[in-house]
Amino acid sequence: MTTPSDTPVRSVDSTLRYVLIAIALLVVVAVVAVVVRKEPPSLAADSPEGVVQRYATAVLDDDERAAGEYLSQGALENCDRDYYARPADEDVRLTLISTEVRDDTADVRVRITTFSGSGPFGVSEWSSEEIFDLVLVDGEWRISAAPWMLTVCPEMEVGQ
Repeated sequence: MTTPSDTPVRSVDSTLRYVLIAIALLVVVAVVAVVVRKEPPSLAADSPEGVVQRYATAVLDDDERAAGEYLSQGALENCDRDYYARPADEDVRLTLISTEVRDDTADVRVRITTFSGSGPFGVSEWSSEEIFDLVLVDGEWRISAAPWMLTVCPEMEVGQ
């Protein structure tokens, strides 16, 4: 025979079981969402947007040599390695806003959102609209000026 004290224990046990199952399901859904998250589509490599996308990816991957392949000769010659030190430990995301193409120049406007650290109220973030200036060199788009937080000064010449 069961005593009245047994009933609440079973009720708590079954409630706890349902809560644990719900938590496990949420964890599984979160893991699946992270795994199936798609990378942004690659833009055409010969377009101003595609050049900016590849350059920014190289910069964010700390691959200055690869990023340098997208810079114009003028950008390489005018680099000041001391001036363009990027802040560390930040997560940077770019969103394409617009592109204006002219005969031999283009402007690619992006929103750069920077996430850093975690203060007393959570992650700190800020956004700004910035412009990449591009020039057409021998039929290929090259970056002549980049926003300061995405500027690199590799020790190389274009085409090396």
